[in-house]
Amino acid sequence: MKFKIPIFDVKNLSFSVRGQKILLHISLEIFSGEYVAIIGPNGGGKTTLIRMLLGLESPSEGNIKLFGKKLSNFKSWHKIGYVPQRASLVDANFPATVSDIVNMGRTAQRSLFSFLSKEDKVAVNDAMTKMDILDLKNKMVGTLSGGQRQRVMIARALASKPEILILDEPNTGVDIVSQRNFYALLAKLNKEEKITIVFITHDIGVIADDIGRLFTINQKAIVCNNPKEALSCEEMSTLYGIEAHLIHNHKHEH
Repeated sequence: MKFKIPIFDVKNLSFSVRGQKILLHISLEIFSGEYVAIIGPNGGGKTTLIRMLLGLESPSEGNIKLFGKKLSNFKSWHKIGYVPQRASLVDANFPATVSDIVNMGRTAQRSLFSFLSKEDKVAVNDAMTKMDILDLKNKMVGTLSGGQRQRVMIARALASKPEILILDEPNTGVDIVSQRNFYALLAKLNKEEKITIVFITHDIGVIADDIGRLFTINQKAIVCNNPKEALSCEEMSTLYGIEAHLIHNHKHEH
C-alpha cells in the first residue's frame, strides 16, 4: 500500500526566543486537498509556526518536511501561496494597480521588472478571474474596499499556481458581508481547484463550515478531526487559558 506523503510534516517542533518558549513539541501533518484551520489566541505562536513552515524562522528543535523533502532541500516555493497578516491593509496612496500587484505573484521568483511571458499573463488573468477582480485590474489598489483588497492579495498568491494556500488572519479590516463571500471563494478553490487551504485565525467565530480539520495552537498543539464538535466543547475555552490540553485526536465517524 502506498502511503500519502503530507504537504507539511512537522515533528516535535519547538521555538524559543531569548529564553521565552513560544512553541512546544508541535507535531502535525497537512495533506493534499485538505481545508484546515489553525486557531489560537494572539501571542499563542500561530504566526511563528507559519513562519517556520515557510522557512522564515528556524526551529529551536524538531524538523519540518515539505512535500516529502527536508525544509533545507525544498526549492519549489511556487507550490505554496502565502497571504501574510495585514496584507490587505494598503496605504491609500500606494502607487500600484490591481494588475501590478497580481503580476508580483509571477515575478516574485525573479526580479521585480521581469518581462511577463504569455504563460505568466494567462496565470495572472486566471487568478484575477478566480477571485472575481478582473473588472478591477486597472484600479489603484489603495482605492479599493477591504474585501476587494483581500481578493487582490489572494489572487497574487494564486498567480504562481500553488498547490496550497496559506492565509494568516486574512479578515483584518474586512466587513462581514465580504467575509461571507470570501469563505465561499475559499470553499470553491478547495473543492473545484483542489487547492489545499490553511486558514490561520485568533477568532473562533470565523471558522467556516467547510473546514475539515482544526489545529489549535497555544504553545502546544491540539488536533481536532471534527471542528463542529470542538467548537461546542467547553475545552475550547482552555485554549485561551494558560495551557492547552488535548481535546480531540480521533477520526470523525460517518
